[in-house]
Amino acid sequence: MQESQTASGATDLTGSMLIAMPGMGDPRFEHAVIYMCAHSDDGAMGLIVNKPSADVSLGALLQQLEIEGSSGLDRKSVYFGGPVEMGRGFVLHGADYRSDLTTLQVDDTFCMTGTLDVLEHIARGDGPSQWLAMLGYAGWGPGQLEQELAQNAWLVCAPDPALVFATPDEQKWGAALKRLGIPALALSAEGGRA
Repeated sequence: MQESQTASGATDLTGSMLIAMPGMGDPRFEHAVIYMCAHSDDGAMGLIVNKPSADVSLGALLQQLEIEGSSGLDRKSVYFGGPVEMGRGFVLHGADYRSDLTTLQVDDTFCMTGTLDVLEHIARGDGPSQWLAMLGYAGWGPGQLEQELAQNAWLVCAPDPALVFATPDEQKWGAALKRLGIPALALSAEGGRA
């Protein structure tokens, strides 16, 4: 994770991971782990990597988009990437793939593509080797994420491709906390004073 600053002097969290603190109050982000694709003075954008959708499979999505693919994709999840623009799709993937149209290279390890061609490549078997398909994203307006961080709504950790792409979804939150040396049981939803 390469730390830099936005024009206003705030820490740029692009390429970092956010870990939701217990008691956040928004059930959409309960135990969420978010990979941050962009962060600037204009706002921030990230993708939740541990909330598979119960309603949509990749096979169904490909069928709806009239993209022919291998039957092995039927069991792959489509993730709830966040509550903003839930009809819009994104693929968070490794740096071994670049779309001819638009791929945002976030850092040396992670890229994000928001065009249909990445799904076509995945369906044909010549897409990225590691990926998560998502609908929607998590977005913050100018200064909003900084305010939430100041209110201790999120912890920040360095990204890990194994955590994002290979860890079972129900274990990602605890595994992200463990990267910070914090056992999940040590966190409380209640604040207090000594």
